[in-house]
Amino acid sequence: MIQAAEASGGGSFTPLLLIVLLFAVMYFLMIRPQQKRRREAQQMQNALGPGDRIVTIGGLHGTVVSVDDDVVTLDIADGVHVQFARPAIARVLPAESAAAPIEEPVEPAVEEPVVDPVTDTRKKD
Repeated sequence: MIQAAEASGGGSFTPLLLIVLLFAVMYFLMIRPQQKRRREAQQMQNALGPGDRIVTIGGLHGTVVSVDDDVVTLDIADGVHVQFARPAIARVLPAESAAAPIEEPVEPAVEEPVVDPVTDTRKKD
């Protein structure tokens, strides 16, 4: 009888161990990576400065004009300034993509006469 009591007592820790293991797996697969992404986004938003090219969470591209406590002022077109909350800044564009693209000269297309491939096969009266 003593052996039966010891065997059943030892098995009661298995469900508890599985629950603890489940929480540990959830922490390392879900919670920890999310905290890391949040920290990286906050560091990026704190490092914003005038002249940075950014993209907002809505997809709006602009150049940072000024940065206040919680507000970032962007220049989205010549003379058009808008204000966004810092958390609305999704990413900062790298310096090479921030430069205006160099346009290569395009050769004019040669115009050729248009030939109608369909001929009129109706009988003429």
